Amino acid sequence: MRGIDTEVRKSRKRIFKEVAQLAYNSTNLIDDMEALPYKIVDNIDPDSADDVYRKRAIVRERVRLAMGMSLRPENAPVHVSEGVEESNIAEKYYEPPLMQVIPSACNKCPENAYIVTDRCMGCTAHPCREVCPRGAISMVHGKSHIDPEKCIKCGKCKSVCPYDAISHQVRPCAAACGVNAIKNDAYGRACIDSDMCVSCGQCMVSCPFGAIADKSQIFQLIRAIQSGAMIIAQVAPAFVGQFGPDVTPNKLKKALKMLGFADVYETAIGADMGAMAEAHHYVEKVATKELPFLLTSCCPSWSMLAKKFFPETIGNISNELTPMVATARVIKKEHPDAKIVFIGPCASKKLEASRRTVRSDVDFVITFEELNGIFEAKGIVLSEIEDDEVLDGATGAGRGYGVAGGVASAIESVIREYYPDVEVNIEHAESLAECKKILMLAKVGKKNGCLIEGMACPGGCVAGAGTCIGIPQATKAVNTFKAESDVKIPSMDAMKQEEIE
Repeated sequence: MRGIDTEVRKSRKRIFKEVAQLAYNSTNLIDDMEALPYKIVDNIDPDSADDVYRKRAIVRERVRLAMGMSLRPENAPVHVSEGVEESNIAEKYYEPPLMQVIPSACNKCPENAYIVTDRCMGCTAHPCREVCPRGAISMVHGKSHIDPEKCIKCGKCKSVCPYDAISHQVRPCAAACGVNAIKNDAYGRACIDSDMCVSCGQCMVSCPFGAIADKSQIFQLIRAIQSGAMIIAQVAPAFVGQFGPDVTPNKLKKALKMLGFADVYETAIGADMGAMAEAHHYVEKVATKELPFLLTSCCPSWSMLAKKFFPETIGNISNELTPMVATARVIKKEHPDAKIVFIGPCASKKLEASRRTVRSDVDFVITFEELNGIFEAKGIVLSEIEDDEVLDGATGAGRGYGVAGGVASAIESVIREYYPDVEVNIEHAESLAECKKILMLAKVGKKNGCLIEGMACPGGCVAGAGTCIGIPQATKAVNTFKAESDVKIPSMDAMKQEEIE
């Protein structure tokens, strides 16, 4: 569903826009917030009245999450605006859990079931029945029927059906979760095990009912801009193409300034710094066999996965700053009083910024999807903006961080340029399932001597939960931006000067 303008995506976009408009225009926040579900779902069809009330109930929870608040309890009378005073401020950090299932929106999808569809022809051979090891398939009214009590979910029936009449149904959210964090509540609805969740957000973008949502800081960010504080934005490398094919990096910078940002930096600046630092780390530690392998650190969900499920690899995770934090520190050296907002594709960056060690560096994290809602609330059409700003400062290596393999490629390029006598072995994994496999191999000594890049999202950052366009389209845009960069890799002298300053 990525890149398709579904009703779920339209609803999310509408809610971000309406919440941003509350921040800009509301004179009675509580009343306006309470009225918002009726404004968004305003059509009452007598034949589907129950559906309208359910939609409004779902909107109420989405509005709360979009304002950085938690879901309301199901067993207590709580107004949608309850606790809004705590969110009506210029500073509010994300409080876990970040990802939440909206109970009223969950469809209680089958977890793991084989079902005979109406494509069954009732063939004479009935191979499905013959291969079933538990006798779970019988013929009922001339069609195959699977007894769910006997079925062991082996899938043999599906594999032999000549008409592809047997469907394997799984929960989309659970199928997308590489760490098995999707569980059941007492009513059979999906819920998230926060002890296992690494906040990648793939469950959220995979749910066709929009039953999973994350918290947002757009309301608080707008309040901070309204306060007159100096707010500086840094945009992640995956930003290219996210706001339309005609929106250049320079137009995006101009649009952000129109919103009230004092300046705009590329997070790829910090990626350049990270590529240099991790290249040096590899040469000093892995090439000398002091460490068996090195894990990159820029993807928070990948790092969380390693720490939660493979704690013995913690010492192999690079301790270099992530591009978000490194760029924030560069900005705060130049503007000590500024507040920093990271704008990117990633849900887990929201929790990274909430860590005590990062709070002084990054004040806000919003996604491209959320930023798009703010632009709509202000009526800014990016394609019509004049291209009279310049967004630069990074190299092709750092800009390539936005796609899978880009981090490892940048580090490899730096090693080959500045440490030509060092042999470098590169591996990369994308998706949590693949990341788990490569960490298992590393754990048992199968990846010694390797620099391993892990990306929680299949495709890399361009596939993050907060993106606006399809993954292939985004990948092409980032690769083109990288190829067109005047400087391909960071300068050793420039990096040393940055450290001195």
